Amino acid sequence: MSQRTALVTGPTAGIGRAFADQLAARGHDLVLVARDAARLEEVAAELRAAHGVAVEVLPADLGDREQLATVEARVADRERPVDLVVNNAGFGLKKPFLANDVEQEQAMLDVLVTAVMRISHAAGGAMAERGHGGVINVSSVAGYLPRGSYGAAKAYVTRLSQWADATYRGQGVRFMALCPGFVRTEFHERMEVKQASAPKLLWLEADDLVRDALHDFDKGRSISVPSVRYKAITTVARYTPTGLQARFQSLGRK
Repeated sequence: MSQRTALVTGPTAGIGRAFADQLAARGHDLVLVARDAARLEEVAAELRAAHGVAVEVLPADLGDREQLATVEARVADRERPVDLVVNNAGFGLKKPFLANDVEQEQAMLDVLVTAVMRISHAAGGAMAERGHGGVINVSSVAGYLPRGSYGAAKAYVTRLSQWADATYRGQGVRFMALCPGFVRTEFHERMEVKQASAPKLLWLEADDLVRDALHDFDKGRSISVPSVRYKAITTVARYTPTGLQARFQSLGRK
């Protein structure tokens, strides 16, 4: 393994795949985490061939506490240090809160909040001991808006990342929340949400998003909001009544 190793969750498509590609192009060896072992192996082979980096495959369902523990142990491994963690694994529910089974809501919370918190904690502890390292948590613009339990989960991720960066930067550990809006990936397809459910102007490309995110991380930012349009949306959201914002919560859900 080289001196730089990055662990990426949810790397088989979309934002996670873009992170894996661009980090490999930068010379990072990779640890890839997802549920589908066969698909992970395919992606790993492609990355090795394209970039000549070492790629480790770690199949795990982050909603399963025992499997999550294997990922925590990997990022905390002092003998095989991970220099950068990208918590990207996604989980979305198309229906509103009370229309979902509570176990579905719990499963989403486990992946979007519990897994992010535990991996960040395990990685941050090892990084603080070494005096260097970084964590990028893929959050969402939804955290600034009334977007149900998904938005609430993402608000947690954004605030945790912002606070952790301010607290541990002095120990050499960086945290950043990436807050995209609608991105052309498999995420909305798996939810059976059509791209026509949101204006074309709001859709972003994963490669561009990740390129800008890594630039923001290099610049030392604790929050990365992509594109002028989403920067404007998050700014306006701070001064717009929640009731008015809630009228637009159906965007991206049809």
